[in-house]
Amino acid sequence: MRKIAICGCGGSGKSAIARQLSDRLELPVTHLDMVYYDEQWNPLSHDEFAAVQRRLVSEDRWILDGNYAGTMPIRLAAADVVIFLDIHPLVCLWGILQRRRHHRGSDELSRHLRGNLNWGFVKYILSYRTTMRPKVRTLLEEHATGNVIVLTSRRAARRYVETVSVRPETS
Repeated sequence: MRKIAICGCGGSGKSAIARQLSDRLELPVTHLDMVYYDEQWNPLSHDEFAAVQRRLVSEDRWILDGNYAGTMPIRLAAADVVIFLDIHPLVCLWGILQRRRHHRGSDELSRHLRGNLNWGFVKYILSYRTTMRPKVRTLLEEHATGNVIVLTSRRAARRYVETVSVRPETS
């Protein structure tokens, strides 16, 4: 397990599981939210964002966390493991509220993203299972070349991380 893509609804725990796996496997982690914006908080164009991801997946070892369905095939095709956090939307919304409370302005990205909690984003979270999940499942079926792991609860995610070997594979 050297190339891991993690996807799921906002608040599902993508960044948390990415950090935990990074610690256990000694793999570098990139949170796609950190590379999606330029210095003025403008989103990159699709082509620029795709180019960044192609460069990231060309590395030998990585964990990438984020949804971004428009560029997801890049990550799915390159990953040897894909983790889809298919967590209930209310749990995701609770996760977002908890993250906002615990990470109040801890860094510039947190401050920027915290400002984006609006009704449109809440609707996106609550409708994820009916709108985005079918798209993500189709992308997984069409583009994932590695092992796909679907985790449906925070408990399942914790248990999964506990089963992962702490020694990185060598090849």
